[in-house]
Amino acid sequence: MADRNRAERPYDIVLFGATGFTGALTAEYLAAHAPEGCRWAVAGRDHARLELLRERLTAIDPRCAVLPLLRADVRDPDSLRALAESARVVASTVGPYLWYGEGLVAACAEAGTDYADLCGEAEFADRMYLRHDVRARETGARLVHGCGFDSVPADLGTQFTVERLPEGVPLRVDGFVRTNAFFSGGTLAATVTAMSRGRQLMAAARERRLYEPRPVGRRAGASFGAPRFSRETGTWALPLPAPDPWVVARSAAALPRYGPDFGYRHYASVRTLPVALSAPLIAGGLLVAAQLPPARRALLGRYAPGTGPDATRREASRFSLRFVGTGGGRRVLTEVSGGDPGYDESSKSLAESALCLAFDALPETSGQVTTAMAMGGALRERLRAAGTVFRVADSRAVG
Repeated sequence: MADRNRAERPYDIVLFGATGFTGALTAEYLAAHAPEGCRWAVAGRDHARLELLRERLTAIDPRCAVLPLLRADVRDPDSLRALAESARVVASTVGPYLWYGEGLVAACAEAGTDYADLCGEAEFADRMYLRHDVRARETGARLVHGCGFDSVPADLGTQFTVERLPEGVPLRVDGFVRTNAFFSGGTLAATVTAMSRGRQLMAAARERRLYEPRPVGRRAGASFGAPRFSRETGTWALPLPAPDPWVVARSAAALPRYGPDFGYRHYASVRTLPVALSAPLIAGGLLVAAQLPPARRALLGRYAPGTGPDATRREASRFSLRFVGTGGGRRVLTEVSGGDPGYDESSKSLAESALCLAFDALPETSGQVTTAMAMGGALRERLRAAGTVFRVADSRAVG
């Protein structure tokens, strides 16, 4: 799809799912930070709720009084097609994506429209690669999953770390995540859904490996690592079953700067041994509950989708992701940190990703791509300007 044709579309950015909890936060961020001349709109299935949202946005920026409201429904393919054809970039917060996401991905791939979401569901990303990557490459669409806490800090933080290590040598990076954040109903639904679909998740991953090209003359891999005490961070490091390692590995496979042999490990970082011992038991209990329909329904019914922590709770929430990178006789310690990861930081990250795709000079990419592949340093600088911290804590030669 020619850039000229996309430029003629009525909207630079359309936010789909704008009336949900994270969607509304993303809309508020765009209302406060979209540049002069940005043509954006909000979309959803309930016009009355969209009107109420517009009133909230108008209190942030009076120009939002005339913000376009677009009707689109995941059960109506024609509405999704019209939505994709109206925009240069579509950002979606409608999850769980396994239940509600594919129609819009397919429409954007067909229309040559850039797409960004907050998906932390590995099975969904794998299935979208298998079904829509080829068409997106043909039309020039960039399909960028994981533009929130899953998996921007890990992906861009690893890239930031790699850029501070020698070139052309084997590299290793370990990531250590800490947060005190709470979750929303939508996040709980996505997590429990993923836990209940272990076989399907593994099947999708295996099928993807059959078709996804591998780097020629290079290696790039990732793992969750084994439990251990990390001297570098002074914390207990526990395997963290998140999509981040696989996203990092895909970036490393696509980008030669990661060197001829790259490895990444991903951990949860906890300070005390009692927490380190109890965390696997809690996670195991949740995994078992997710397999049992009555227990799964009880979990999902506890927090309704569209609900989440209030502003006071989010204000008290923080995250940090520390990286230890080694290679070529050097070791570097870096950190990505910020506020509430699941909502304030994620909504900011999604909004800045959409703005980056719409307005920044970026590498020539298409198909399903990671944030590092599609946006890299441009998105990192946007997030830095918006308050997310990327810093080098230490860099030294090692024997």
